[in-house]
This record gives sequence, C-alpha cells and structure tokens, in this order.
Amino acid sequence: MLTEAIAVTQDLHAWETGGAENAEALSAWVGARLAEHEAALARLLTVAGPRTVENTLRLYDAAIEQLSLAGAQAGILNSVAADKAVRDQAQLEAQRVAMAGSALSLNRPVYEALAAVDIADASSATRHFVERTLLGYRLAGVDKDQATRDHLHSLHEKATRLALEFSRNIQEGGKTIEAAPSELAGLPPDYLARHPAKNNETTGEEQVILTTDQPDMQPVMTFAANAGLRERMFLAYNTRAYPANKQILLDLLATRQEIATVLGFRSWADLATADQMMGSAANVREFLARLEQASREGARREHEQVLAFARQRQPDLTSIDIASRGYWYEQFRRAEFDFDSQSVRPYFPYDNVEAGVLDTAARLFKVEFRRSTAQAWHPAVSVYEVFDEGRHAGRFYLDMHPREGKDKWFSAAPVTTGVRGRYLPEAALICNFAGGEADDPGLMQYSDVVTFFHEFGHLMHAILGGNTEWAGVSGFATEGDFIEVPSQMLEEFFRDEKLLQAFARHYQTGEILPAEVFRKMKGAGAFGRADWIRSQLYYTTLSLDLHDQNPAAIDLDRITRQFYEFFQPWNWLEGNRMYASFGHLTGYSSNYYTYAFDKVIALDFFAQFDPADLLGCEAGARYRKTVLEQGGSKPGREMVRDFLGRDEDFAAFSRWLNEEFESSLPAPA
Repeated sequence: MLTEAIAVTQDLHAWETGGAENAEALSAWVGARLAEHEAALARLLTVAGPRTVENTLRLYDAAIEQLSLAGAQAGILNSVAADKAVRDQAQLEAQRVAMAGSALSLNRPVYEALAAVDIADASSATRHFVERTLLGYRLAGVDKDQATRDHLHSLHEKATRLALEFSRNIQEGGKTIEAAPSELAGLPPDYLARHPAKNNETTGEEQVILTTDQPDMQPVMTFAANAGLRERMFLAYNTRAYPANKQILLDLLATRQEIATVLGFRSWADLATADQMMGSAANVREFLARLEQASREGARREHEQVLAFARQRQPDLTSIDIASRGYWYEQFRRAEFDFDSQSVRPYFPYDNVEAGVLDTAARLFKVEFRRSTAQAWHPAVSVYEVFDEGRHAGRFYLDMHPREGKDKWFSAAPVTTGVRGRYLPEAALICNFAGGEADDPGLMQYSDVVTFFHEFGHLMHAILGGNTEWAGVSGFATEGDFIEVPSQMLEEFFRDEKLLQAFARHYQTGEILPAEVFRKMKGAGAFGRADWIRSQLYYTTLSLDLHDQNPAAIDLDRITRQFYEFFQPWNWLEGNRMYASFGHLTGYSSNYYTYAFDKVIALDFFAQFDPADLLGCEAGARYRKTVLEQGGSKPGREMVRDFLGRDEDFAAFSRWLNEEFESSLPAPA
C-alpha cells in the first residue's frame, strides 16, 4: 500500500505534457499532482495503530513532494512561459497550490498524526524535519478553533492572490523610453550597435527606443553621460508597476497584519521571524543597528569623495541624485583607480562566463556537468545533467536572456525537489543577461558576472542538498534567513585572479584579462561597499517597518522617502515609486535583512578557504559536506557551527567592508 501511495509520477515535468504551450494541459498536470497529494494524505489519515515514521511521516512527505513539484513548476511557468494565456493559467495554478498548502498547514488531524509519531530513536534529520514541521503548524494556527482556521485559510488565499498579482504586474510592467542618438554618449559601442536610431513617424526625427529590461537599463545608469536620460530611465524603471501595485501592496500588508493578529502576534514581522535564525523583529533591529554603525563613517567618506570629484568635473554641481549615483561612481573609479568598467566587458562574453562559472563550480564541488537533450519550457533554455563520481546526481536549466513576457529579474528556482531514492534534484536559473542572439556576444559588466556566481551558488545548494531522505528538508528548505549564504559565498570566488583568468578572454582576440587590469578592477570594486551596505539597510528597514506597524497608518510614499533620506546621501528623485516594483516584498516580506545577515556568514565562510588554492583546499570538501549537502536537514545555526567550529563573527565582514580604505586612496581634505 505504501509503495502505491508514493509511486513516482511518470509525468515529472509540466512541459513534457504540453504545459508550457497549453493552459489546459498545465492545469491537468497540476491537478494530477494535487490528486496524488490528496491521496497520500487520505492514506495517512486511515493508518491504524501506533503512528511511526514509516506509516505516517513517509506518507506526509509524499504529499509534500507532490505539492512542491506542482508549486515549483507552476511558479516557473508563471515567470517564463512564452504564451500569456499559459502564464495566466500558471498564476492561477500557483494560487491553487498555495491554497492546498494553506489547507494542509491548518489540517488538525494531519497535525495530530504527526505529533503522535515517535521520533525518539529517529535520525537527527528526521527529528529536525518533524520538529520544524510541527512548529510551522503551530505558527499557522492549527490549534485554533474551526471557525478561526477557516478565517485564516481565507486570509492566506487573499494574501497569495495579492502577492501573485503584485509580482505579475512587475513582470509585465516593462516600459520603454525614447532617446535622441546624441543622448547615448558614453554608452559602449556594442550597446549602440544593438540600438540603432530610427525615424519617428510623427516628428521625422531620429530616436532610439530603450526598454527597462536589465540589459538596457543598467548600462544607461552606469555609463550614459546625459543626466536627463539617466533620470528618465530611472523613473521608468521605478514606476513599472505603478500605480497598480500601490493599492495591492497596501491590501497585502493589511491582510498579513490581520493574519498575525489572529495568531496572537504583535505584527507580521514578529510572526515571519519566529521560525528563522534571527528569531524576532527585535533581534533584526539589533543586528541592523550594528550594521548601521559599522557602515556610517565609510559611507560618509565615500560620498564626500565622489561628490568632490563630480564637482571638479561640473563646478556648478551641488549634489548628486539617486539616478546619477551609479554614473558618478563609475567616473570616480575610472579616475582614481584607472579602471574603466567598460574596458573589461569584452573579456566577459556570455558564453565564456557561463563556461567559467560551470568550470569553477565543477572543480570546487568535485562534480561534472554534461549538456543534455532533455526537453525544457523554451528552445532558448540550456539543460545540464550533474554527475557526482559518475553517479547521475541532478539536472539544471539555464534560462539566461530576456524575452517578451518573461520575468525581468535574476533568480534560482527549484524544479523538482530531490528525495533520496525517488527523485533527482532539479533547479533552474531565470536571468536576464545580455546576449542570446546569434550576432550578440552578450558582453557583461563585472557586476553581471558576480550575479551569475551568486545565482549559481543557489543552484548548487539545490542540487547538492537535494539528496536528503525527506522532501520537506531538501534543497533550499533551510530557514529563510540562511538561504542567501551559499549564493553570497560563491560570489567571493570572482575576486580570485587565477580563477577569473581561466575564462576571462577577449571575445575577439582571445587575450586573457591582464593581471594589471584585474587588480585595478578588484580595487575599484572594493570602493563603495559601505554605500552598498547602506542600500541594504534602506531596503531592509523599509521591508521590516512596512510589516511592523499598523497598515492603516502607512503612507507608502512618505515612508519610502523617509528611510531613503536617512540611509542614503544621494538626493531623492520625485516620482520614485520603487515600492511598487520591490518584488522581494512578496517573497521575503519583512525579512529582506537576510541578504545583510547572510553576507556576514558568507564572508566568514569564505575566509576559511586557502587564497592560494581556493578550488583545491580542504575547505571546499568540508563546506560541501557540512553545509550544501545538508539541504535543510539541520538548523542553519548548526551548519554554521559545523563548518566554522563556532558561531559567525564580524571579523571577516569588517575586513571586507574596510578593504577600500586600506588602499592608498586618500581621504578627502
């Protein structure tokens, strides 16, 4: 009976049954997964006799794995499907899966069955799975009366619908701006070649059409000499989902607060941190205060240096606004570090970078990647199989370039949750790097390469952590405020000269990135870290406060500007509605602090690697075993202690933060 109940489905991927092209096929595929989910739960509830790991937890995990499978692939197709009808259906399916998850989290008979399982002699991973699952049930309100549970279910349904609508408006809210050819001064030649001028049918004047997609937007903000163009691009980018998302966000905040109130919490922020490493909103604020103090003086010095430099170039300039910050940082780095970030773009064509990131990960984690002919959701997607000591260990999908209707951000997503002996782990990167066309080498800024490393760190966590006994703790399934550690740790490998020179080759000449250029790039890249921390503090404090006060009193425009002006020295720009396209408000909700918190841990982790042999030192194997391979089968705090032999400290973070001021760059007079 147990084998029948958890039999592996033959239709593992929605796109193999037409779900990427046909809305009805997608709905049928998700429906089949949910039917298997319900069947496993039904069998669980009919078990007679004492509750055991084998007769109860196995069936519960079978239900979880089907729910995860349906949710993951509905979410992916919501982000990437070429047909809007399929994206619309995928959004409905994602909502249906979320509602099934909400119903499960409030199912008292299932909770009581799990609570009755004897785990005294179970493995530590099994005990952690059960204990964390029971905590999740209690935080969901499973102990409330039926009427309250029904109310909570309806509130979660509303919150899910609002969050999906918020994200969809960002995804489909891309804008275009018009520019005269003369306004493109400063932009790289390959960018200009991709954006030829055309005659305006109304005025007859030449114009260039630019989009708010990352490959169009980011170079404008970094290189365009025309302040007016930078401002227009900034405002277009930061109003992509405005005004639609303003009321949606207010409704979402109110709904989340009502959920927290029903559950007896002061605020959503307290509820959302209760099962995290941080533990409470108060602990988050304590951590943020420490970051604020650590970054304050460095950010002041950086701003003074950049502003003094800009005023030398433009004597009538009295301040720098938010739309010009990136441009003046670039100009300052060119002058003070003799580093022009455009100069390294030819060394980072997309194909070389992909090969380099894969080679780095393969050598570091002792795995092999092989191109696959497996079907994906779009012809542009590359598929790779992962082998570990000759054993097939997983699969990943790279969907790396923009296209119409596709999500515009950079993310890693599970495809199939790995379970030892049942499913191999699969994951995907959904990104928007330049390239993807036959005549476009996809020259990347060095920050793009860092992003690639970052997202690949998530992917390796999903694959190497996807061989656990339980779907409920497989892959990414750690505490939410540990999940950015593997990604931010892998970022640091970009800073190694020998590693980078293995793939950084000029796309036309094949020349290796010169060592002198690398050192200048590294020095220039260190400048601005305090400002980056202040930006993180701005986003973090905004996300925390929006979820830590009475939603009825929130003025989104006022609070967004208030926190910006507290943390950032760059002038606010009227018309900035960044909250309407701040996508992390739906996923991380109040817990955007994860990035800053995990940066501290990640830097401490990276400090354990031998800088003379990053890919070959013993730390790589130890990190894989004690952190990545665990998936979510241990608390994050234990994984930190297993790898470091202690809790994380601020020493590596402080060195990283102050590295720029250890150079010969003088402080302003």
